Amino acid sequence: MAHASTPPKGPNTKDPEIELSVVVPVLNETENIRPLIDEIQAALKDVCVYEIVYVDDGSNDGSLDLLTKLAQSMTELRVIAHARRSGQSAGVRSGVLAARGRLIATLDGDGQNDPADIPKLLEAHREHTGTERLMVTGWRAERRDSWAKRRASRLANAIRRAMLRDDNPDTGCSLKLYERELFLRLPYFDHMHRYLPALAKRENCAVRIVRVNHRHRTHGVSKYKIMDRLVVGLSDLLGVWWLIRRSPGPLDSKEL
Repeated sequence: MAHASTPPKGPNTKDPEIELSVVVPVLNETENIRPLIDEIQAALKDVCVYEIVYVDDGSNDGSLDLLTKLAQSMTELRVIAHARRSGQSAGVRSGVLAARGRLIATLDGDGQNDPADIPKLLEAHREHTGTERLMVTGWRAERRDSWAKRRASRLANAIRRAMLRDDNPDTGCSLKLYERELFLRLPYFDHMHRYLPALAKRENCAVRIVRVNHRHRTHGVSKYKIMDRLVVGLSDLLGVWWLIRRSPGPLDSKEL
C-alpha cells in the first residue's frame, strides 16, 4: 500500500502541463538521494516541464525523512511512501499511478543510471513517427558492476532473448521512457520491470534501444543477490513466455 507524503497544493494553484514524470523507486539510499535529484534537475532544465516522483519502499535509514524534507522546498519533487517493503516493480507502479506526466522516465535510485541520458531518450521518443506506441530502453554497453554480476546478467539476457525473442540486449536497465498510458495497459506482477520491452511488444508497441552511460555505485550497497535473482527470474520468465504465447495479437477495433 502506498500513500503520498507531499502536502497537496492549494485549490487555486494552477500547474503547467507536465510532459515528463521521472519515477525513482528507492530503498535505503539516503546518501544518493540529494545528488541524484540535483542531477535530474540539471539534466532536464529547459528541456521540458517535468516532475520527479520518488517512491520510498519501506526504508529504515532515514531516506523517507530526507525526501519529505526536500519536497517541502522543491516544487518538482513528489514523494510516495510504501507502508512496507514491496519491491522495485511495486515502486515503479506506485510512481506511475501517481504520475501526472504523459511520459514516464524511470531510473534506479542508486546513482548508477546517469540522468544526463534522459534527454536522449526523450529526443528518441519525440522523433518517433510510427503509428504504434514507442518504448525507449537504455543499453548499458559498458557496465560498471562486478564480474559476477555482469556474467549472471549476460546469461539471463541470453536465455530471455531466446525464449521471448524481444531482441533487447539489456532489458534489466532501469533507464526507460514510455507513455504512462502504455504502462497501465501492461499486466502487473512482481518483477515485471525486468520484462517491460517484451510486455510492450505484446501490446504491439515499438521498442527503440539507446546506448546509455553506466556508473559505479559510490554510496550504499546493492539490494540484490545474484542467486536469488536467477532462481526467481526463471519462474518470471516462464510466466512472461506464457503471457506472450497467449496474446491474441493486435485487435482491429474502433469506437462507434
